[in-house]
Amino acid sequence: MDELDGEWDEVFAGLEEDWQVIESVLPRGWEEAARQTGALIRTRGFESAAALLRVLLIHLVEGCSLRETAVRARAGGLASVSDVALLGRLRGSGEWFRWMVEQMSRRLSEASAEVLPGKRVRLADATVVCEPGATGSTWRLHYVIDLRTLACEQVQVTLPDEGETLTRFTVHAGDVLMADRGLAHRRGIRHVVGHGGDVVVRMNLVSVPLEDAKGREFRLLPQLRKLRIGHARDWPAVMCDEHGSLAVRVCALKKSAEQTRSAQEKLRQIAVRKGRTLQPDTLEAAGYVVVLTTLPDVAAELILEVYRYRWQIELAFKRLKSLLHLGHLKKTDPVGAKAWLQGKLFVATLIETLIAVGERFSPWGYFLREGRGPAVPMA
Repeated sequence: MDELDGEWDEVFAGLEEDWQVIESVLPRGWEEAARQTGALIRTRGFESAAALLRVLLIHLVEGCSLRETAVRARAGGLASVSDVALLGRLRGSGEWFRWMVEQMSRRLSEASAEVLPGKRVRLADATVVCEPGATGSTWRLHYVIDLRTLACEQVQVTLPDEGETLTRFTVHAGDVLMADRGLAHRRGIRHVVGHGGDVVVRMNLVSVPLEDAKGREFRLLPQLRKLRIGHARDWPAVMCDEHGSLAVRVCALKKSAEQTRSAQEKLRQIAVRKGRTLQPDTLEAAGYVVVLTTLPDVAAELILEVYRYRWQIELAFKRLKSLLHLGHLKKTDPVGAKAWLQGKLFVATLIETLIAVGERFSPWGYFLREGRGPAVPMA
């Protein structure tokens, strides 16, 4: 127990020291928003929104179990609640996290610009997560995130053998769903278009069979070989299924020699690990970024730029998996999973904001509290 107390003292001391810096980058009105969004309707167990957020950060950042988080919160004088009550608080904080992410993203103006004017661009993806411990269950998390605000809008938790598909998600007119190869299938694309949306999806040589205007097989590799580094091109094509034909465009860019070698080496390693034979065409196609879209009037360069944003978010999630324990899902109900994932997105946005403030906005590494003087005492 002494060892746990000593570990907590160290963690709490660091959190206490940095809390004013963290609080200085939170959006104006964040405490009132806790009440308006239902995260802190009653203060039972928590004296304030600040206490609630600090306790939830122990869980989200440190990766502690809810039971351990409750113990640390009590030891640090932040709150006296059970792990069951803490789970209830987390489940009720998803909208609060979403609101703070949106406000913080707007404060950093780069994140608030529309990527495609008049369209709502959303990232659809899936990741395998597991509960910690030797007997922890494995689940597949399917989610949709707003690209502009990084708000988690939809989430489903399924068994790992349930496949990835765009048909899982609700689509509205004007939506543009971006996705990687795992979600690039005709049925899912048809689902999005049928509900008034569009897609921008990564594709390979076989994931989405295509035809040309004359009904012949659309042969992708001969077209890709004409590309030069730094020049994007697109070609019209037709996707056919049981519902008829659908006009699409294939946009592509040639990778640099270094990127090509890296992608090909990764394919070779996967082939060896899975005992598969790597086809020459697959190896050659690794030298290109190929994206399929149903957007008719957007330049190929912009389509590929939009997809680059999706890749940046995927990289951010990979960092989260290693740094913030995103690979350990502790809630298997949809409400709890969505709140937990939104909390992770909040932590990621908080980190990005602190970095941006330190590197671009403020030489001292935090915002001044408007009208209240420095957020942190100046030496």
